[in-house]
Amino acid sequence: MEIAAADTKSLLAPDTITAWQCIGCGRLEAPANCVGICQDRKVELVSSWDYAEALVALDGANERVATLEAFLSKLAHTTPRADAWKNSYVALQAQARKVLAGGGSRRTDAAPQ
Repeated sequence: MEIAAADTKSLLAPDTITAWQCIGCGRLEAPANCVGICQDRKVELVSSWDYAEALVALDGANERVATLEAFLSKLAHTTPRADAWKNSYVALQAQARKVLAGGGSRRTDAAPQ
């Protein structure tokens, strides 16, 4: 199942804040107006560079899933003729090797006869 486009779109525009980071220990500080009820809590942060790399990896994974789903759909819906099953099998194997090697695209070639 492919990740819904709406789910990935929400990841593209995260809320950000501007902060100061110590080059020695990595401590982060983002001054703001205190309203008198502040509490410090431990949080985990991800750098924008790591976030961008994760998005690129996610896009690549989604494309690969879509390619594999297209091939799997083709395999599931192909019915070779009784006298041509071996040719169909060999053609599907070649296409599967191409997909696994990363040379496949979302659109697969016409179904073997």
